[in-house]
Amino acid sequence: MGLGELLRPVRSRLGAAIGLQAVGAVVAVVPFATVAELARVLLAEGPADKGAAWTVAAVAAGALMLWLALNTVAGAIAHAADLDLQLSVRRRLVDRLGRVPLGWFTDRGAGGIGQAVQHDVDTMHHLVAHSLLNLTASVVTPLATLVYLFVVDWRMALILMIPLVIGVGLFVRMMVSLDAQTAAYEEAQERIVSRVIEFVEGIAVVKMFGQARRAHRQYAQAADDFTTFFIAWISKGYRATAASALVLGPVTLLLTVLAGGTALVSSGSLDPLDLLPFAILGLSVAAPLQALDFHGHDMEMAGSAAKRVGALLAAPELAIPDSPRRPETDGGVRVELSGVEFAYDADRPVLSGIDLTLEPGSVTALVGTSGSGKTTLAKLLPRFFDPTAGTVTISGVDLRSIAPDQLYRLVSFVLQDVRLLDADVRDNIRLARPDADEETVRRAARAAAIDQRIEALPRGYDSMVGTEVRFSGGEAQRVSIARAILADTPIVVLDEATAHADPESEALIQDALSELAVGRTVLVVAHRLASVVGVDRIVVLEQGRMVEQGTHEELLAAGGRYARMWALQEHAGVEHAGVEHAGVEDADGHDAYAGAGIVKEEER
Repeated sequence: MGLGELLRPVRSRLGAAIGLQAVGAVVAVVPFATVAELARVLLAEGPADKGAAWTVAAVAAGALMLWLALNTVAGAIAHAADLDLQLSVRRRLVDRLGRVPLGWFTDRGAGGIGQAVQHDVDTMHHLVAHSLLNLTASVVTPLATLVYLFVVDWRMALILMIPLVIGVGLFVRMMVSLDAQTAAYEEAQERIVSRVIEFVEGIAVVKMFGQARRAHRQYAQAADDFTTFFIAWISKGYRATAASALVLGPVTLLLTVLAGGTALVSSGSLDPLDLLPFAILGLSVAAPLQALDFHGHDMEMAGSAAKRVGALLAAPELAIPDSPRRPETDGGVRVELSGVEFAYDADRPVLSGIDLTLEPGSVTALVGTSGSGKTTLAKLLPRFFDPTAGTVTISGVDLRSIAPDQLYRLVSFVLQDVRLLDADVRDNIRLARPDADEETVRRAARAAAIDQRIEALPRGYDSMVGTEVRFSGGEAQRVSIARAILADTPIVVLDEATAHADPESEALIQDALSELAVGRTVLVVAHRLASVVGVDRIVVLEQGRMVEQGTHEELLAAGGRYARMWALQEHAGVEHAGVEHAGVEDADGHDAYAGAGIVKEEER
């Protein structure tokens, strides 16, 4: 989607504004032309015609007032169109982003999306509200001036055209030279920005390992490379730019007018008074032409911004069923994955041949090496992605047949990277249930072992996250768990929820997870095998395939991939990282929830 398509809703109003601006640009020439006509009246032979002089002055004043009115109305229409455009585009962006699969955001940073929603829309604002009108004036005013000057004397107009043609030619040459390297310039900018971010974000690590000087050298080299490229890029056009500015400068134009006018007046073929319009108006012809550079740059920037906004508006939507179905949840929910395959692209399969059933009220753990597909498989349940083959069902209903709002009443998830909103703590917890009352929110916070921390804040639950309080990683994780507890969904997905927690925070998080897991169907992505020894079933993934499954004891006895992973982690002492292996017994007496790192109530 390009700039023209985005501007379609306001195109008629923009056309009206541009038309009024064009008329205003023509009218703007009149006051200057009347100065020359006033000189004719006052310098005519015989007594001055005062009536004619006042008439010319009145025409000049009227033209000035009309120009002001036309510009004001054109600007008002353009700004009104711009406000509607910004509102329309931002609403469309928010609407589209609310309907794309959650997994779509995985490969895209918040900075790029934020740039499109905020900065790129602002860039188009400058184009719609200002640049198009300025561009119109910069084109129409010189044309109207030249028409008037050709009417006065076509020979002098042709003489004036000589430096204009040369200057515009040099300007076009410069623009073509620079535009050919624009893509390379943007790539060079991206490289230097990447180096800056890498240097700043990694400074603590490189200093820790005594590599600060090396990191600085890499940054300095990138900066030097960018400087070299930039100088070479600019040098291709600066000579043409300087020559164009010189040729179109007022001194050059004045000399051209005086030289040509003197020759014609001396030969008797030009009335000296006819030279005055060229001396007054001729000098102002070039100024709008020189401004075309800035307006052209605005157009180019707006075009690039429109492409980025258009790319977001073209993002694939999550398929929504025409006739949504509701799974039966009485007596628990069963999740089944049948023949599931998934690939981010055709050449990069991530999951293959996944057949897995999560029984109601059970805890299933996914383990495997990094890149084995654990997180991708877990994210199929909350429909971050749709499988490229096979089905994922809840109580026999395909996820694609469930409306998204209904799905998220069935599935909640706690990820290792927590995102808290710039809102008060209360609203962060009741994100899934905005209508939850105060006591319900506090009960969820107590169950997540975060209530005491919140109460200790100066404003308690009214404290604003990000400004009045900054939670640690473990604390933010417990706020996220409180959200999931409050959502009260029958299915919970836990993606290495304790991955970044210190031992003390991990113990509190796992206490909170025990509250969250009771009575629910739970899928756990685990890195530390010691935290899943008591789950109902452990599924081992390798290169996107299920290679083993069973209980901890069964897999150890089998002596396969899981047993080797266990031996390696046991040797490294990972199983002693402050995690209790005992779990809450379910109705059958099994240690069902140990996968969430849960300890028995009497052991707390």
